[in-house]
Amino acid sequence: MASQQRSIEKQRLEALSDFRFRLRSFLRFSEDAARAEGVTILQYQLMLHTQAFPGREWATVSEIAERLQAQLHGVVALVSRCEEAGLVKRKPSTTDRRQVEVHLLSVGRKKLEKLARLHQDQIGKLAEVVLLAGSPSGHDVET
Repeated sequence: MASQQRSIEKQRLEALSDFRFRLRSFLRFSEDAARAEGVTILQYQLMLHTQAFPGREWATVSEIAERLQAQLHGVVALVSRCEEAGLVKRKPSTTDRRQVEVHLLSVGRKKLEKLARLHQDQIGKLAEVVLLAGSPSGHDVET
């Protein structure tokens, strides 16, 4: 019984290792793709997160900070760099004067759309690994 338990634990560790490897490979792909498009990975993520909320095509600085899991002052500086690069534009909120909306400009939209297309296959591959890592054996998943 103890041998079987160790075998199951080993399979879980193998699945976890594979997941971490695939996740890091995805992140590396994403970093390289962003760089090839002339933006940093954080600029790409900021552009992506401006489109993250249903019913609108902008996000507040604080929403972007939450999505990036970053400090507000760092995101403010990132928004400034993106604005200087012509990717986004800040607008004061019409509903809450304390909030600043970040809107994607046409140059940013084109870069984001290209990068999103490039990520589609990679996301599919990562999703498969997530499903496998979550299966009881770490190997086969019923479809």
